[in-house]
Amino acid sequence: MSINTPVSGPLRLGKIALLLGTAALTPFAASAQDAETEVQEETRTSALDTINEILVTGTKTRDPENVQDVPLAVTAFNADTLEAFKIRDIQGLSFQAPTVSLDQVGTSRGTANFTVRGLGINSSIPSIDPTVGVFVDGVYLGINGGVVFDLFDLESVEILRGPQGVLFGRNVTGGAVVINTGNPTEDFRGKFRAAVDGPALDGGRGGANYTVSGVVSGPIVEDVLLFKVGAYYNKDEGYFTNLFDGSNHGAAETKILRGALEARLGDLTLTGKLDYFESDGDGPSAQNRAFFDRNSFDFAIDEPGFYANEIWTGSLTAEWDIGPGTLTNVFGYRDYKARTRGDIDATPLFLFHSNSLTEQDQISNELRYAMSFDRIDLTFGGFFFQQDLAYDESRELRRDLPPAFQPPVFYGGGTQDHEVLGVFANAQWEFVDNLSLIAGIRWNQETKDAAVTYILPRAACSVVAGTCPTGTEPFNPATETNGFTDRVRFRNVSPKLGLQYEFANSQIYGHWSRGFRSGGYNFRITNVAVFNRAFLATNSLGFDEEQVDNYEIGGKFQTDDGSFTLNAAAYITKVGNMQREVNLADPGAGVVQNILNTADATITGFEAEARMRVSDSLAFTANIGIIDAEYDEVLFDISGDGVINDTDLALSLPRVPPITVGAGLIHELDLGSSSILTRVNYQYRDEAAYTDDNLGWLNSLSNLEANITWNTPVDGLSLSLYGRNLLDQVQEGGDTQVPFGGPNSTGVRRPFGANPTAGTFSPLMRGRNVGIEALFEF
Repeated sequence: MSINTPVSGPLRLGKIALLLGTAALTPFAASAQDAETEVQEETRTSALDTINEILVTGTKTRDPENVQDVPLAVTAFNADTLEAFKIRDIQGLSFQAPTVSLDQVGTSRGTANFTVRGLGINSSIPSIDPTVGVFVDGVYLGINGGVVFDLFDLESVEILRGPQGVLFGRNVTGGAVVINTGNPTEDFRGKFRAAVDGPALDGGRGGANYTVSGVVSGPIVEDVLLFKVGAYYNKDEGYFTNLFDGSNHGAAETKILRGALEARLGDLTLTGKLDYFESDGDGPSAQNRAFFDRNSFDFAIDEPGFYANEIWTGSLTAEWDIGPGTLTNVFGYRDYKARTRGDIDATPLFLFHSNSLTEQDQISNELRYAMSFDRIDLTFGGFFFQQDLAYDESRELRRDLPPAFQPPVFYGGGTQDHEVLGVFANAQWEFVDNLSLIAGIRWNQETKDAAVTYILPRAACSVVAGTCPTGTEPFNPATETNGFTDRVRFRNVSPKLGLQYEFANSQIYGHWSRGFRSGGYNFRITNVAVFNRAFLATNSLGFDEEQVDNYEIGGKFQTDDGSFTLNAAAYITKVGNMQREVNLADPGAGVVQNILNTADATITGFEAEARMRVSDSLAFTANIGIIDAEYDEVLFDISGDGVINDTDLALSLPRVPPITVGAGLIHELDLGSSSILTRVNYQYRDEAAYTDDNLGWLNSLSNLEANITWNTPVDGLSLSLYGRNLLDQVQEGGDTQVPFGGPNSTGVRRPFGANPTAGTFSPLMRGRNVGIEALFEF
């Protein structure tokens, strides 16, 4: 039942219960149950009679599991939840759960910069693998590019916190984001939406943002062949005002076409999905904080820049009920192309502008068999992934100088052939009543063949087109000036071991799990001297994989009637051979970005989420996340003072906010033939370092969201007023140091360090946004 369908009487009470159990309504979201009740008229105010479960698929068991039964910290959002919170992209879920930041990096629009439990990255370099893996309809997205874009027609989103190496493989050391798009339906139905939003009460900042979408689904041959088709269009006139010329900035246009077919052939079900995505618009709206207050949206750049992305994504899922289980095969394909140009100096002068071109195509296949018996659930399978990746970058510096004094253009980048093989098994065995053993293991083999061209002043060339030099073999750091070719293979084993004890409607659990983040190569080498020193120290042309061990205990508690739920977890995460992108401002190259294994670290954390339904029409929620992170050993001079000492050990780990805390409420007002549903959600995220040297940092954020939906007397029609970031907080996609200072540079002390000479490249995210929406379903 859609939450936007008007109901009255006893069904409205059940609908309230349904909403209370979903993530969209609360920051507690996924940990709560999805409740729906039909109450007799004479007992309308009684407790819930029946409880329908929020189900998650990320455990890959034969049947989806109730989130309250899963011995794992997971937050899930169903389709109605996502619609209720007016979620337009994954970034919109950043403020719905503790210790979760699903942000984009800002340098390249749509590039994910996800962090969970203090594990994240600060990079738009496509050869750098994530700590939080993203899976769409069971298909792993091989690079961070093209992830944080517009979404629609979603069935669910699941955020699994902590290492997920057994079931998902590498690059899920922080967690996994599982996105399931809508499946074809047995009955004919449709959903159409139109919305407009934009800055509000801002003194004239920016323009409007228009969105329309539609989905139609139903049978072609009843109970045999089903279809779904959908389309999405967004026209953003630009949220910001560029003070250089007074123009709107941040404009974008996005188109999505989607189709799906499902064939039901007895015990075999085949589901095919194809998605075309196209988006283009302005480059980063970047602020240089040497010139402008970091708590303002002011910026001035002399070139708007651009991005242009085109993505084809497809999947074919086969499910065959055979014997005591289900055999599932998921084949995936993705073709991604992206061009960008950005004003990286973030000033009104042409000091440092950059172009990039990324081309990626991938195929993957996972075959697994999931069985379920009275006391044991067992899943085992194999995985194959192959990816071709190519990246071009060029840099133009100091075009403010007379032509005779302008430095030459930088060219370079890299290509990579990438293959992964994996086999896995996971089991949960109730060896005595209510007490279960959890055990799993995965073996991975990963191979990368790379050819890297240093990004240096050179004659115009293209790595993507194969016209750039890549150096000679064997590699000699004393003489090599172009680049290198190399091949690396990693093999690792990711185990998990734990216990779960269930009682009443509750459980406690504990486990140890290990995960790995891929090693590899840096496609953006501009400081050859640092690269050569690293090679001489390690005898490696790339960087090593990162190992994460997580020790966690948790509990999920719920009253018999479901009116109160409390979920909590405490964890210790040991990170070995931590990978970091060390950013350094450089007058010659603009920015130097070295990818190195810099340290070992320990992250300790606690998180809790709670929901209480105080009446049939009102509920409150709350959540908190506390993280303490510190270096155990430093292997590289990350402070930049020339020595490795206690100064390095005392630095804060990047992207680790010590505290996240939130609260929310939902209320429904019964108007007889219609209803008004009000939702409010507040989430605070503490400030955090951004760069390893702590010169760059991220603002603290107080994010307030609210929406009011009128479920009209017209069946299927609802009208909404919604607001995001209502406190108009300044959020940046990064805070990278650049060597172009201004009046705010000299002597300015910052919470995490001093930056006496340089400015920043700080791409801005949208501030206060208010919109209206009409939704019609049949």
